[in-house]
Amino acid sequence: MNGTIAVVGAGISGLLVARALKARVGKVMVLEKSRGLGGRLATKRVGEAVFDTGAQYFTAKSERFAAMVAEWGTTGVVAPWPGASAHRWIARPSMNALGKFLAGGLEVRREAKVVKVQRAPGGWELTIENQPPARAERLVLTAPLPQSLALLQAGGVELPSELVKELAALTYHPCLALLLTLGGASAVPVEGVALTNGRVRWIADNTKKGISPGVAGAVTVHLSPSFAAEHFAKTETELAAMVLPDIADWLCAPVVNVALQRWKFSEPVASFAKGCVWLPELGLGLAGDSLGGPRVEGAALSGLELADQMAVDANA
Repeated sequence: MNGTIAVVGAGISGLLVARALKARVGKVMVLEKSRGLGGRLATKRVGEAVFDTGAQYFTAKSERFAAMVAEWGTTGVVAPWPGASAHRWIARPSMNALGKFLAGGLEVRREAKVVKVQRAPGGWELTIENQPPARAERLVLTAPLPQSLALLQAGGVELPSELVKELAALTYHPCLALLLTLGGASAVPVEGVALTNGRVRWIADNTKKGISPGVAGAVTVHLSPSFAAEHFAKTETELAAMVLPDIADWLCAPVVNVALQRWKFSEPVASFAKGCVWLPELGLGLAGDSLGGPRVEGAALSGLELADQMAVDANA
């Protein structure tokens, strides 16, 4: 297997661990089930409108991540959010640009949905939907923990019982994002607006944010976690009928189109006690926001911490 490391998931955690390991250890391949890169650093086009659908911005509070973000800033792929409070960063021209940037120079297989991982002579075998299997000496799982644990279970991989118990207890809030194309300008401020009560949690106008100049208003509406959990299966039409009256004062323009983005695993309810998991006896690592913390920075730091541990182990 030539020392290959397989990384499942091309969110920021997976891409950063892959970049760090490629630089310090050797051959790395990233497997991503969707066409897009960056995980919840996601952008969607609906007609002429463009929407950041997942993370609207990220912060950089730790010294390590702040230095990395500052370096990205010199390339122009990230920039401060115009008009927003200090330390809010966005990717340019839209949030998914950061995932594309971080994937540069990596071997990334898109639309490669891993459905099972199992131990094999010399390491791991990954079963991929409608594709030949992949093989690697070491394996990194960065998908949401319920998905990663399901891959291991499908392959009959046994982890330490106490660890499984702790990881299985980590749950996620879902998220529903209504994507509203408007016939005129909204009243949403440039920096977006956070709401603390009711059905809506966050509203941002992507036109004012600078990523959707082709329409008068392109508004992302994140519904509250409790409301999303209760109404996750509803259609965009049903959700719009329930929610739009609550935010009519922010829209101030006719809604000409409604689309919907569902995130089943959006935000960890709680995080693991450690920033990552590395099991050298199995050649298995786990990283992501449910370990490093429920923000973009937490996911990034989790991936970097795992890469550190794996590099030390490889060079021991």
